[in-house]
Amino acid sequence: MDQSKIGKFIAESRRARNLTQRQLAEQLSISDKTVSKWECGKGLPEVSLMLPLCELLQITVNDLLSGEKLAEENYREKAEENLMNLMQENAENKERMVLSVICGVITVIAVCALVMLASYLPLPVWVRVALLVLAVVTAVAGIGAAARLEVKAGYYECPHCGTLFVPTMAAYVKGYHTFTRRRLTCPACGKTGMCRHRITR
Repeated sequence: MDQSKIGKFIAESRRARNLTQRQLAEQLSISDKTVSKWECGKGLPEVSLMLPLCELLQITVNDLLSGEKLAEENYREKAEENLMNLMQENAENKERMVLSVICGVITVIAVCALVMLASYLPLPVWVRVALLVLAVVTAVAGIGAAARLEVKAGYYECPHCGTLFVPTMAAYVKGYHTFTRRRLTCPACGKTGMCRHRITR
């Protein structure tokens, strides 16, 4: 889906209803920064907001996901295309998450094997040091790759405004986390909290 096109369509539809970003945000119980983010093409409304948004703008969800007012003859074709796009996006996110876990497991096994070799085999000192250096490089590269895959696998949901967003790599690395949540700052409302990781919209 073309987020930029959808954002422009939201802005056009809002102006056609003579609504400001603040007025639209108030009716949806979200911040005007969230609406601004949508209109700038930096994110999409989460699923729970799509129907209320469409009712306020007097458009259909299909129009919203297409980024344009659809003619009757194109409606079914676009509906199927939008559904396929959402299904493909969710499948790709699940695949990235699985690859992230596999990458993490392989990294742990490789690092442990290298450390064991360096610790227990009778080797010259320089070989032992080389193995330990290789273990550190493997750990950094493997964890970095797993983290990059996980960042791109889905979205994080702000506990304050409900916005779904993909954090920057720097924010992801800095934020402490549990298995399903990470402490991040929402780009829409600016508040920091434990954001839930979601694979699908």
